[in-house]
Amino acid sequence: MKKFIKKILPEPLAKLYWLFKVARIKFITWIPKYNEDELITGHNADFMKDERFMSAYNSAVKAGLAISDKIHWRAHTICWAALRASQLEGDFVEVGVAKGFLSKVIVDYLNFKELSKNFFLLDTFEGFIEKYFTESEKKNGRKGGNYLNSASYEQVRETFRDYKNVKIIKGIVPDILSRVDFSKIAYLHIDMNCTIPEILAAEYFWDKMVSGAIMILDDYGHSGHEEQKYAFDEFAKRKNVSILSLPTGQGLIIKP
Repeated sequence: MKKFIKKILPEPLAKLYWLFKVARIKFITWIPKYNEDELITGHNADFMKDERFMSAYNSAVKAGLAISDKIHWRAHTICWAALRASQLEGDFVEVGVAKGFLSKVIVDYLNFKELSKNFFLLDTFEGFIEKYFTESEKKNGRKGGNYLNSASYEQVRETFRDYKNVKIIKGIVPDILSRVDFSKIAYLHIDMNCTIPEILAAEYFWDKMVSGAIMILDDYGHSGHEEQKYAFDEFAKRKNVSILSLPTGQGLIIKP
């Protein structure tokens, strides 16, 4: 092909032709296959074609539970973790529920009502509690009270009314942790946007997490949440584990 091009085109034009062709190929190669939630990549995102995943995701979106309907990769990570945890002994816990978007995706994705597990959802359902903010978090603009993606206790109960094994616990973390009636934990999702109660929750549940259990930290890598990240880095050192930092902004820990 190169010899043919040289025959029909003068050398400068032939070189220009090949430069254009290479540039075109590279451009096509780097067209993003995924561009949501501050994550742009040309890597494969075929989970967006998974009917089971998309059905669960779209159901939660249609129910009005999402602050954004563009967090597919974050939800995909959650579903992967939940599916793995469903094969382990122990219950599920989410600390920081808001409207229950990701937990709703999980229960539909796993058909959770058929599992012999409980899913405990813990939240104030009234927003942040200012006394648990660090001075640094206060300086960065965190305030007590309601926030954009909060929902009332009654709203969340209605969302999960068909799931008898989903237990909704209203109150302040860490005060309500002892009300979680469990013996073993297979899955723990932490998303409170607040360092102190997140670490207290992680410490409380850690010894009850079974080997192979998964802890997902929603805010671990997000800009503006550096204090949470550093606190969990110290937590991981104390527990002699490492945190996998994901491009979704999440952090992932697997209990040894």
